[in-house]
Amino acid sequence: MADFDKELDASGLNCPLPILKAKKELNALSSGQKLRIVATDPGSVKDFDAFAKQTGNKLLSSGEEGGKYVFLIEKA
Repeated sequence: MADFDKELDASGLNCPLPILKAKKELNALSSGQKLRIVATDPGSVKDFDAFAKQTGNKLLSSGEEGGKYVFLIEKA
């Protein structure tokens, strides 16, 4: 079983769309649930770091997989 509750594929989207879509998905989740985001925008790395700090959600992991950026955020 996957270690996340919902997955968002933001491939091909440029800033700020991955963040906006992630925010919308997180709003639909309950506290403690995890959202996995896949993005292709290199700027998303610092964007999601800042987004997690600003919103109080926890950025559990941030990495690269097959040329894409993968993030795991836990809803506060």
